[in-house]
Amino acid sequence: MNAFKTWLLMGFLTILLVLIGKLTLGQSGAILFFIIALGLNFFGYFFSDKIALGMTRSKPLAEHEAPEIYDLVRHLSQQARLPIPRIYRIPSMQPNAFATGRNPEHAVVAVTDGLRQILDRQEIEGVIAHELAHIKNRDILIGSIAAIIAGAITMIANVLQWGLIFGGSDEDDGGGILGLIGMLFMIILAPLAATLIQLAISRTREFQADATGSRIAGQPDGLASALQKLERAARQIPMEVNPATSHMFIINPLSGGSLVRLFSTHPPISERVQKLYQMKVR
Repeated sequence: MNAFKTWLLMGFLTILLVLIGKLTLGQSGAILFFIIALGLNFFGYFFSDKIALGMTRSKPLAEHEAPEIYDLVRHLSQQARLPIPRIYRIPSMQPNAFATGRNPEHAVVAVTDGLRQILDRQEIEGVIAHELAHIKNRDILIGSIAAIIAGAITMIANVLQWGLIFGGSDEDDGGGILGLIGMLFMIILAPLAATLIQLAISRTREFQADATGSRIAGQPDGLASALQKLERAARQIPMEVNPATSHMFIINPLSGGSLVRLFSTHPPISERVQKLYQMKVR
C-alpha cells in the first residue's frame, strides 16, 4: 500500500508541475517542468535520505559521542529483525526524532541533541523503537518523498510570487492577463497542494508505529512518557525546521495556533498516549 502511495505522489507531482509550467510559461513551460518533475522523482527516490537529512541540517553522530544511542539502536534493531540504520544528530535542543531512507537497508534514524539530554534511557528507547517501527512498516520512503514534493512546490510558488511582483504586471494583452491569472492561481494553490500532500500521509501511521514500537521495546511506558515530555518541550523550545519535513518527526516540531493544529500531520498526543496505555492494560 505504501509503495502505491509513493508512486501516486510521484505522479501527482509530475501532473502538478506540468500544470504550473503550462499556466505560467505556456507549452515550453510544461515541457520544462515535466523534465524538472522527472528529475525530482529520480533524486527523491534514490537520494531521499540525503535530501531529508539536508533539509533538516542533520549530521552523522559518531559512536563515541553517544554510545548509549548506538547500544539502544543495535539492541532494538535486533529485536525488530532489521538492519542497523545509520545514526544522525539534528542540531536542535527541542527533543525530537525521525527516520528516513528508501528501505530498511538504506535507513537512517536522526535524533536531536535535546532528545539525548531531556529524556531518560527508557524514554529514548521508546522513541528509537517508534522510529524503527516506521522503518519496519515501510513508512519512511513515502514520508521522505512527501517532504521533497512539499518543499519543491513551496519553492516554486515562492519563485512565481517573486516573478509576479517584479515582472508579471507589465503585460497588457489577453495572453498576459491569462498568464497573470494562472500565476496568481498557482501562488495560492501550490502551498495548499503541499499541505494536502503532507495530509495524505495518514495519521494512522503514527498509531501503527506507536504500537509496533512498543512491541519492539517490550513495553509502552517509555514511549508514552517520552511523548508527553516531547509535547511539553515542543511548546517551550522552538525548532528551526523546514515545514515541509514536519510530518517526518515523531511529534510536530512546529508550534503555533489553531491553523497549525488544523493542518497537523500528527494525531493528538493525548490520543496516542491513551492508546499506548490501553496496550498495557491488555
